[in-house]
This record gives sequence, C-alpha cells and structure tokens, in this order.
Amino acid sequence: MYKILILFLLFTNLTFSQQNEKEVLDYQRELNKSYLNQETTPLKEEELKDFKGLNFYPYNEKFVVKATLERLKNQPIFKMPTSGKNQPDYKRYGILHFTINNEKFQLEVYQNIDLIKREGYKKHLFLPFIDETSGNETYGAGRYLDIEIPDGNEIMLDFNKAYHPYCAYTLGYSCPITPDVNFLKTAILAGVKF
Repeated sequence: MYKILILFLLFTNLTFSQQNEKEVLDYQRELNKSYLNQETTPLKEEELKDFKGLNFYPYNEKFVVKATLERLKNQPIFKMPTSGKNQPDYKRYGILHFTINNEKFQLEVYQNIDLIKREGYKKHLFLPFIDETSGNETYGAGRYLDIEIPDGNEIMLDFNKAYHPYCAYTLGYSCPITPDVNFLKTAILAGVKF
C-alpha cells in the first residue's frame, strides 16, 4: 500500500510539473507575440526592426514555490516611485513568506488603486522584486510578477513568469521602481532575462 501511495504522489507531482511547464511556455510565447506585434508592442518602430524576441531562462520548477500570505490591514495609500513623472497610487496588501533552496525569504506585495477598480482586476496583486541576477543577467531595476489574491492564505509564486518592465527595452514609460524591501539575496534563474 505504501509503495502505491509513493508512486501515486510521484505521478501527481510529475503531471503537475509538466502542466505547469506547458502553461509557462504558452505564457512566454504570448508575451513574445505581444512584443513582436506592431499593435501591442511597447517598442518604437525603429526598435522593433532589430528586436528578435524576449530571452528566457529555461523553465525551472525549483522557482515555483508555495508562499504564505500575511495580509496587512489599514495600510495607507502611497505614491509608488517610478522611472518617470507618473506616480500611481498603491497600497501594501501583504507580505509573502516562502522558501527557496532551504532559505526563507519574504516579499511585499502591492495593489494598484486605479487598476483594482477595473473589471477583471479586483483581485490583482503586483509583485516587483530584485535578485542577484539584477543588473547582470536581468534588468537592474528588477522584474515583476502579476498574481491574484488567493481565497486562503497560500499562494503559488511562479518566478518562471517573471517579466521585465517596458523600461528595460524602451524609453517613455513610467515603470514602478522596486522597493528596497523586495531584494532577494539569491539568484532567481527563471523568467525573462537579457
């Protein structure tokens, strides 16, 4: 009976990993399509001519982690610093606690006040982060993850879906600057890279 249970768990984990990898690869293909499409790209016409597509780390299931969400109450609205003049209203929603390579980490997660008023974005959370690849293999100002508020207090973070802000590729955008508290003292070898 014990052997059957172990085999079942191994099969379940393998199936989840394969499904998740397919989902990530589909996400990356769609992201590349949007950058290469003249109607949806953030790039200027002359930049698009030389653009061959986004570069990604190979899928790595080690960077799909379960986090515990510590919700914060009565947080004040603040102006998120950006690379431009626009400073949108945000609030701290919570702190995510998780483990990578047996090391404990935490990141603050935010809500954009205007965005959550739009249809389909009520549960949207914004997770900017900097790690030890930033400024070398990835954009120096950090990368982003878009996640949703979970029903409970657990949430899956898939760093394979980490992306650069538009500012990494072109001028003219006001991209949120990653707060200092969201520096991970480890290399996140997943998601978009240069």
